[in-house]
Amino acid sequence: MLKLYGFPVSNYFNMVKLALLEKDIPFEEVKVYPNQSEEYLEISPMGKVPCLVTDQGPLTETSAILDYIEESQPGVPLYPQQAFARAKVRELIHEMELYIELPARRCFAEVFFGGKVSVETRQEVEAALEKGVACLKRRALFAPYVSGEEFGYADIFFLHSVELANQVSKKLFQKDLLEGMPGASELMERLAQRPLAQKVTADLHAGMEEFAKIRSAK
Repeated sequence: MLKLYGFPVSNYFNMVKLALLEKDIPFEEVKVYPNQSEEYLEISPMGKVPCLVTDQGPLTETSAILDYIEESQPGVPLYPQQAFARAKVRELIHEMELYIELPARRCFAEVFFGGKVSVETRQEVEAALEKGVACLKRRALFAPYVSGEEFGYADIFFLHSVELANQVSKKLFQKDLLEGMPGASELMERLAQRPLAQKVTADLHAGMEEFAKIRSAK
């Protein structure tokens, strides 16, 4: 059986978890936080989560894990079958991650964990988000899902990546990143209401207290 290492407050762990649930693939969750123990570095060389342990060995990096799941496991397809369409979804996923979530992540400490970031960082993040959202507006279809008619990996990234960035934008810049993207807010609401997405979210909330204690102890 597949073993998924990580913790329920990690959005990347939750992306993989939701994909496995949506495809109805049996797996075991192993709670672990990022660490540099020799034991964990044997399967995750950077000590990061998520890590998926398969019969062939361990895999890290979310995009690689999702590709493996799609190519090796049964269940409903979450990538298009045609090569170019599949590549376009991967392109869109990377753009959401690199140009929306990762800039916003620089402000996570202030928005989610009670820290502070500099004025310069805020300004840089706001400008980066503006460019990233402009890119998403050009790429995404919302017809009705992010990349077309079927639910897939682009929607998983949208739910667990863009939504976090939008919380940053709303709190620090008083801007809704989805405003002006027809169908985007409606899709985010529909995705959040999917039964398996709600299960992942419930597990996230249940794990917040423990995660907060670990952060405060550092």
